[in-house]
Amino acid sequence: MNRGLRIAFAMAAAGMLVATSLSYAQQKLVRIRGTIEKVDGQNLEVKSREGKNIKVIVDGKARYTAIVKASLADLTPDTYIGVTAMPNADGSQQAVAIHIFQAAQRGTGEGHRPWDLQPGSTMTNAAIATTVAGTDGQVVTVRYKDKDKVDEKKVIVTPKTVIVRYVPGDRADLKAGVHVFLNNAKPVDDSTIEAPTVSYGRDGLRPPM
Repeated sequence: MNRGLRIAFAMAAAGMLVATSLSYAQQKLVRIRGTIEKVDGQNLEVKSREGKNIKVIVDGKARYTAIVKASLADLTPDTYIGVTAMPNADGSQQAVAIHIFQAAQRGTGEGHRPWDLQPGSTMTNAAIATTVAGTDGQVVTVRYKDKDKVDEKKVIVTPKTVIVRYVPGDRADLKAGVHVFLNNAKPVDDSTIEAPTVSYGRDGLRPPM
């Protein structure tokens, strides 16, 4: 192979690497739900709920949040919550899970949007306006800002609704077998992501969101 061809092949290979890197950099951020298989120094090896092995790069600036059990009694007016739900025919939301944010997280992701816990699910991050007992379960009205107006949703909380709370986490809690929820993770390649935050269940709890 002459020198010209070698240079041409090298340039083509470099171009492919750059194109591949750019394609991953341009991908949307992802959510990973899974279980830690191994702690590898600062990084993690996680098996996703789909059964895929994923390397998770976690740098020194990552935020750790633990998820612990909470109860219906914790859903009081003005509490800022996230509601994972399935829409009802009447426009209300049947709560699959509710997570209570820490005070410093108030306003995080405020609004109502589609969610990927299961087909057709939604996520509403909002403050509780009222809560009353209903015929189908506890009825919680939440209010949130939607552009220039305030909107609200009626949420039905049943005995099957999982209620949890976010609390400050500790890197030392991350061990094999711990269930994690990685939000806004950046794909690096087909089996590697960078995680700016790590939310995990304590005492065997599986993050329900």
